[in-house]
Amino acid sequence: MKHFIAANNPMRPQFDACASYVATHFRYECKDAVATISLNRPDRKNPLTFDSYGELRDLFRAMNYATDVKSIIVTGEGGNFCSGGDVHEIIGPLTKMTMPELLEFTRMTGDLVKAMRHCPQPIIAAIDGVCAGAGAMIALASDMRLATANTKTAFLFTRVGLAGADMGACALLPRVIGQGRASELLFTGRAMTAQEGATWGFFNALHESSALLVAAQTLASELANGPSFGHAMTKNMLSQEWSMTIDMAIEAEAQAQAICMKTEDFRRAYEAFSAKQKPVFKGD
Repeated sequence: MKHFIAANNPMRPQFDACASYVATHFRYECKDAVATISLNRPDRKNPLTFDSYGELRDLFRAMNYATDVKSIIVTGEGGNFCSGGDVHEIIGPLTKMTMPELLEFTRMTGDLVKAMRHCPQPIIAAIDGVCAGAGAMIALASDMRLATANTKTAFLFTRVGLAGADMGACALLPRVIGQGRASELLFTGRAMTAQEGATWGFFNALHESSALLVAAQTLASELANGPSFGHAMTKNMLSQEWSMTIDMAIEAEAQAQAICMKTEDFRRAYEAFSAKQKPVFKGD
């Protein structure tokens, strides 16, 4: 990333994600503290390339320092979300790589999921049409998923002779839809229908295609206007508590909540409540 600037506190660099970032391999917009990432190769159903993988990973990593972004939307153009890795630009070259090169690639794709899970902003995936392979993993790595009745989500890895274990699928998917359902999708590679996804808890809601992005923007704006420090803490604890016992989780949440109680947003909320007003959160 070339867009870091010096901050008053040298221990905390800043990334002007709204003011200065220009994407190369996808469309990127930022308005009212909501960043929107749009995969924009609609003629091919928005597949990923080596370059777009890397740029997405780097952008989500940099979001740790983007104080001007409070929530993120990921979507695709042309009626589809993402068809996965480009057959000719990724799959073909992979068949000619050495083992060290292959491991470098698979670690890079996993790093994209790590970057999404580690960035503090809530991520909303707005999904229409095809959502397959790595595209399904980007959706899964998001914090919330909105879809349409046309959405078909498939973890296709076994269909091309690979394991269903890709980019963290075997860890993330069972936690969202359950072990048995995840096993079925990962072993067979079949498409999960939109209705199945909604019933199983993969999707938070289904919308008409024409209303999908508006619904995502409405949710993203609501989150952006909320306590961003509190949201970041919530996302962090949702991730950390997977590996904790209940006793450990309760203690960790006690510490996290005590930290949040020292924020100015907590004081603002109390003062607004006392004055019968709506609080204006600033993330500090």
